[in-house]
Amino acid sequence: MPDPAQALSQALEFHRSGRLTAAEAIYLQILRAQPDNPHGLHYLGLLRYQQRRFGEALAAFARALAIKPDYLEALGNRARLLRELGRPAEALADFDRALAIKPDQAQLFNLRGLALIELGRHEEALASFEQALAIRPDYVVALNNRGNALQDLRRPLEALASYQAALALQADHVGALYNRGTVLRDLQRPLEALASYDKALTLKPDHVDALNNRGLVLTDLRRPQEAIASYEAALAIRPDLAEAQANRGCLRLLLGDFERGWSDHESRWRTPDFAPWRRDFAQPLWLGEAPLAGKTILLHAEQGLGDAIQFARYVPRFAALAGKVILEAPAALAGMFSRLPGGVAIVPRGAELPAFDCHCPLLSLPLAFKTRLDTIPATMPYLSATEERIIKWRERLPPSGARRVGIAWAGNPNFKNDRARSIGLMRLSPLLAAPGIEFLSLQKDLRPGDREALHGHPQVRHLGDAIEDFDDTAAIISLLDLVVSSDTSVVHLAGALGKPVFILLHYAADWRWLTDRSDSPWYPTARLFRQPRPDDWEDVVGEVKAELMRA
Repeated sequence: MPDPAQALSQALEFHRSGRLTAAEAIYLQILRAQPDNPHGLHYLGLLRYQQRRFGEALAAFARALAIKPDYLEALGNRARLLRELGRPAEALADFDRALAIKPDQAQLFNLRGLALIELGRHEEALASFEQALAIRPDYVVALNNRGNALQDLRRPLEALASYQAALALQADHVGALYNRGTVLRDLQRPLEALASYDKALTLKPDHVDALNNRGLVLTDLRRPQEAIASYEAALAIRPDLAEAQANRGCLRLLLGDFERGWSDHESRWRTPDFAPWRRDFAQPLWLGEAPLAGKTILLHAEQGLGDAIQFARYVPRFAALAGKVILEAPAALAGMFSRLPGGVAIVPRGAELPAFDCHCPLLSLPLAFKTRLDTIPATMPYLSATEERIIKWRERLPPSGARRVGIAWAGNPNFKNDRARSIGLMRLSPLLAAPGIEFLSLQKDLRPGDREALHGHPQVRHLGDAIEDFDDTAAIISLLDLVVSSDTSVVHLAGALGKPVFILLHYAADWRWLTDRSDSPWYPTARLFRQPRPDDWEDVVGEVKAELMRA
């Protein structure tokens, strides 16, 4: 055969020009003559990688590295392949070996950061992207990835600055435009987010994630028909895009189109966000078709505590349908749900489940029962406090002669849209100055600054530290005249107990509150107070205060 170095040079020319068959023939010829040629092994491995013959590629890289352990290119390419195969820990080890050999490789630091993100090590990933940028400050891809790491670390303003820096260098970087749109939405700047998505779509019209997220922004802007059109454009390109179908479902539910909305809503189970609640039971899913006589059905809660409370209203219906009903509930609600009418066996989430024949998630029950706006089960109350807890709290809260109003201001901080949904204590301050009212704080989990703010409102009695569970909260609510809260589990509990509740809603409220209504078909005792403009809590609080003064 010709000189191996010359043959390798010719093979590389073929390889770079896309003539893979010709390149492969020469690599194999070289390796027949020199089985331990590390370069021939490496480039054959790279060719197999391109051919998606991943097992052979890994074997070739491994042989090359066994012969030449400090082979930088082989380490880098094997690390890339390991990441693609979903093996980020092994990829990280190769990136680290390569960077120990040659630490000035900005691209390897960038790829190392991606492996760290996949491992959930976001602080280390950020440091890796920073190292890439220290070597190459104009590295647009690393700036974009740095922004993603900052987003994961919930540092949205810094993330936005990183995307802006990337776009200052490359204005048509579709990924940075898309990511900038996402962070702008998180920062409640929907018009700017929409403009960023639109620019990304001008450059890449088939960017289905941008079309989907554009629908979310249009929903935020209360432009529902345009939002539906955006979801449907995404689905026209990728009919199996579960996120777009589920989002369309929520929007249809918001608009009161329950017939199509509940069906679309089932797509939630195919989205990454619902992985924590997805259950892979061998038993079949029940959605209303099969008879349940003599059978045991498992109903299981999903999503937040408020969701479990809202849809537990369906559980009593099974008393006349099934032989036995088991309800797997969050531990915090197990005691409360044990008193649901009709008799139900409660299993706290995480405990061993008894035998059952079929199952259904709580938020699939409206689909199973073909719920429409005029058939929402709204007989209240369907939850109750125990007499023992009511006595306990009546002793702690003897009558004062003033009206008693319970308040809460923040929900689960891990909820995606918590920034918009939770009002925060400070913005309730004007309401707390209303005379003749004894305010009782039902907020169990205080956020930074809340305790100091409570000290500034001595007229508010904070009970959260003494609340052990939802049975305590239910007993307290039973002794109140009214509950006032942003969209939290407390409002669902008050509604399910049949107590008057004022619900403070942000501009683009959740689908369950429908549109342009001050009442709720889910909770007849609820009254809704909506932001007239995004982030305008002042008018909401003013309206609530005026209503309290009139009562």
